[in-house]
Amino acid sequence: MTHSHSHDHHHEHHHGHAHSHGPATAHPAQPAPWSILRMTVLARLAAALVVSAGLWAVVLVAMR
Repeated sequence: MTHSHSHDHHHEHHHGHAHSHGPATAHPAQPAPWSILRMTVLARLAAALVVSAGLWAVVLVAMR
């Protein structure tokens, strides 16, 4: 028993956004909502102290 009928499957996915660059180029850069490079030195220092305190808290809880 032969089973011969053709199935035409077209798998085209359109996601609603057009690509504005060619396939050989990378995606254009998108603006970052936050960057550590835009922080002041004092803000970076404060953030580093907060991260350090959090890590020390983890260490002290683990040693308990």
